[in-house]
Amino acid sequence: MESVLSRYENQITILSDYLEEFPETDEPVWILGRQHHLNTDKSKLLLDISARLWFTYRRKFSPIGGTGPSSDAGWGCMLRCGQMMLAQALICRHLGRDWQWEKHKKQPEEYHRILRCFLDRKDCCYSIHQMAQMGVGEGKSIGEWFGPNTVAQVLKKLALFDEWNSLAVYVSMDNTVVIEDIKKMCWSPPQSSSAAHSSAHLHRSALGRSKNTAGFCTGWKPLLLIIPLRLGINHINPVYIDAFKECFKMPQSLGALGGKPNNAYYFIGFLDSEENGTVDDQSFHCQHAPHRMKIMNLDPSVALGFFCKEECDFDNWCSLVQKEILKQQSLRMFELVQKHPPHWPPFIPPTKPEVTTTGAELIESTDKLFELEEEFEILSV
Repeated sequence: MESVLSRYENQITILSDYLEEFPETDEPVWILGRQHHLNTDKSKLLLDISARLWFTYRRKFSPIGGTGPSSDAGWGCMLRCGQMMLAQALICRHLGRDWQWEKHKKQPEEYHRILRCFLDRKDCCYSIHQMAQMGVGEGKSIGEWFGPNTVAQVLKKLALFDEWNSLAVYVSMDNTVVIEDIKKMCWSPPQSSSAAHSSAHLHRSALGRSKNTAGFCTGWKPLLLIIPLRLGINHINPVYIDAFKECFKMPQSLGALGGKPNNAYYFIGFLDSEENGTVDDQSFHCQHAPHRMKIMNLDPSVALGFFCKEECDFDNWCSLVQKEILKQQSLRMFELVQKHPPHWPPFIPPTKPEVTTTGAELIESTDKLFELEEEFEILSV
């Protein structure tokens, strides 16, 4: 029986009938594009899993919107899962897929800047505050549960304000990924307030490619690709299972958002089984053994995530999709097309609004990173 690994569950007690402990098995385990074997390298597998950033329910943070909730318990699970998928993209962007986290080990500054993006503060660009308030524009009241597609749309909008990470976020429409539109978006010229501002922050590298002060090339913008899907009506259609599993094998994989109604999970891998810094950042890494859930127990509404740092990564992803996902299937999980469908509205790459707030830059020092740690607490689940 196939199962997916739910590393970051927010309501374990409610879904205890669906979740299973990590089993002993000879079958390979796939985690975000990496293959592991439990019988020979279980410690390596667990180290890989604990390196993924973990965001879960918290309380006693400042009220959202000034007068709103000060805890996301019971409604923020999908927002937290969206944060985790995005955080994995940022880890790949700045530190690489093979980066590992260890307790009390000094980590690079980029790691701390990534964490600052997700702190439960209204001035952090991907905080629960920003996500909940941006969701209002998607028809969701603050405190209302989000689905995978809503989270994807919120992340797409918030990324426009995030100059440091400078991601191009593409959310597929009608189960279709359009290569032409993605390349148009990722190769769009960088946005700046003025030509003078741009020229003041650019210099030429030895290779002649334009770079900004953060050291990133201003050509291809790293791509966060999110594909919201409906893989059945009330349950996942078994015809999609093989394609769904193949997605976790791709080196560009960021996992999937899903779970059950009103209970969100961030899935980071799968296995085939014949069974049924030095700062105190440990609360941002879940150090327990993972749980798993049978694929057929998932709600059919999911969102797959992929990260392509360079254009060659995206080209490789397209090749893998053609080879592994679209092969001889009468009912395809999603479509990959070269040209923009003529019956669709014209594709216009999103641009950053005039108002710019990048919460990652509002905290000046890593010494202040956890200064409010005692003012809120993690909820036991």
